Amino acid sequence: MNDKLLSLALTIILAFCLACSKPENTSTEQFDIFIKGAQVLDGTGAPPFYANILVKNGLIQKIEQDTSKQFQADELINAKGKILTPGFIDTHAHGNPLETPDFRNFLAMGVTTIFLGQDGSSPSTADISEWMDKVDASQLGPNIGMFVGHGTLRMLSGVKYQTTPKENDLAKMDSLLQMAMDAGCFGLSTGLEYNPGYLADSLELLGLAKIVGENGGMIMSHMRNEDDDAMERSIDELLLQGSYCPVHISHIKVVYAKGEERANEILEKLEISRNEGKTITADIYPYEASYTGISILFPDWAKAPANYEEVVKNRRTELENYLRNRVNKRNGPEATLIGSGPYSGKNLAEIAVMLKKPFEKVLVDDIGPSGTSAAYFVMDETVMKTFLKAPFINVCSDGSPNSSHPRGYGTFAKIIENYVMKDRLLTLPEAIHKMTGMPAKTVGITDRGLIKEGYKADLLVFQPGEVKAKATYEKADQLAEGFDLVIVNGEITKSGNKFSEGNGQIIKKK
Repeated sequence: MNDKLLSLALTIILAFCLACSKPENTSTEQFDIFIKGAQVLDGTGAPPFYANILVKNGLIQKIEQDTSKQFQADELINAKGKILTPGFIDTHAHGNPLETPDFRNFLAMGVTTIFLGQDGSSPSTADISEWMDKVDASQLGPNIGMFVGHGTLRMLSGVKYQTTPKENDLAKMDSLLQMAMDAGCFGLSTGLEYNPGYLADSLELLGLAKIVGENGGMIMSHMRNEDDDAMERSIDELLLQGSYCPVHISHIKVVYAKGEERANEILEKLEISRNEGKTITADIYPYEASYTGISILFPDWAKAPANYEEVVKNRRTELENYLRNRVNKRNGPEATLIGSGPYSGKNLAEIAVMLKKPFEKVLVDDIGPSGTSAAYFVMDETVMKTFLKAPFINVCSDGSPNSSHPRGYGTFAKIIENYVMKDRLLTLPEAIHKMTGMPAKTVGITDRGLIKEGYKADLLVFQPGEVKAKATYEKADQLAEGFDLVIVNGEITKSGNKFSEGNGQIIKKK
């Protein structure tokens, strides 16, 4: 063989060897993020599996269960020894995204999507689409979905505090609701324990439910009365609306009730309706105290449209008797912890001692029906735990960035810390399902909530044993710990204790 042929042969052999030496398990495609060797809980409730997760253009592009394979990416995340889950979805949250668009309290506890417009109250604008556009441009931390509030519709339409709205006013409400559904709202929220929601009758509510159903939405309801002796009536009212659309009980609780048996009675009632074909679900937060405006203690006749000063002048004794009886029924003045205003951090009993007057006079003279918000220790943990285990009840926070209740900073971390790792009430796959896949299905999100190819890359990487809910009633604004990596729409939004520029977006009903 001459030198030229020998050289050519050696070149061919070398090229062949180099080609053969390239690992067959290496992909040449370039990804944005390569999460390597994670133990994956996909949000369905299924057992975990190990996989490499590849993210590109904001989506989960590939789930590779052969973890020996290598991939090229701008960002490599070694998730060995850690859990990877979908980002949590909070079906009932509060806050103003134009004031606090980062919503770090939610991101810190692993929440990548929140739903606002709750308890019958949404942005006070007829054109919610324009408001959504402003929010979408504000560098959101988490994603935001919207419900339109029934009370807001009443105020915008001119119905306001009418007990029997005129037909043309009802038509205005219907039109505003249709505009909101067209804008991408996921449905209607009601706050029937609040003003003006408590003024609505069945005719009004059923008419709105029909429109919600025609648009593929749902009704999310803070029901008319959550007291033990009124729960069945409140549920029945909601189930009537459920003849036209899916219905959902917001932050399910039974005030004053105690024990697993009572909780199971409520669950059985809901299950019967579900078996009859109605779609009724609920969400819950893992705390024994609720939190809302102090007006919840006052009688309807002392709230707008009534003139409160005239009520005090003409019906003071009646009002004081009502408040004394109601507060005592709600576990006494020690069980009402003021969360805002000059008496923040003190309970009614302490304020009464400080001001040297009975607590009912404090409520009448020093606070009033619109003077503050408070935490009310009126729930039984056994009832809450029984509800939490139910297969159609998901987790929510009912929290906000500026609430004085720890649920806004601790809920999702507390579920893992207390009810998975400590009490073993739920398995980790069950808990993750209740915070991801289940709420997504309930509300109607079709591209988030699961680890699935083609879904939005809202992801968490963490070690369950390190997750801690730090918020307390005394200091409610302490961020949760332990969620090492929070990814929103394919971008790392939180790494360790550092937050980056928000990548959330407004999501709309499809």
